[in-house]
Parts: sequence; C-alpha cells; structure tokens
Amino acid sequence: MAYVINNDCISCGTCIGECPAGAISEGDDIYVIDPDICTDCGTCADVCPSEAIHPA
Repeated sequence: MAYVINNDCISCGTCIGECPAGAISEGDDIYVIDPDICTDCGTCADVCPSEAIHPA
C-alpha cells in the first residue's frame, strides 16, 4: 500500500529529496506519490512539516 499526499501539502519539496524510490513528483497544486513506485517506507511522512503524507 502506497503513501498519499493530501491537500494539507504546502509544496515545500522536503519529501521529494527523502524518497529513496523517486516516487514523489510535483503535481499541479501539490506534490504527488506514484503508487506503482512507492515502497511504503514512510520516510516522506516522517519529514513532512505539514503532516500531509499518510498511508493510503
């Protein structure tokens, strides 16, 4: 099960550099996680300052 980023995302970019799988990219309004690439490690959620990243 992949992690997801909700609308609390402030588009700071902190998560993108922390993802070891490269599953996070910049979306139209917020960052998005590709569920096919996400390894469910949770590193992105640990560094998110707005707590916008949660398990799906």
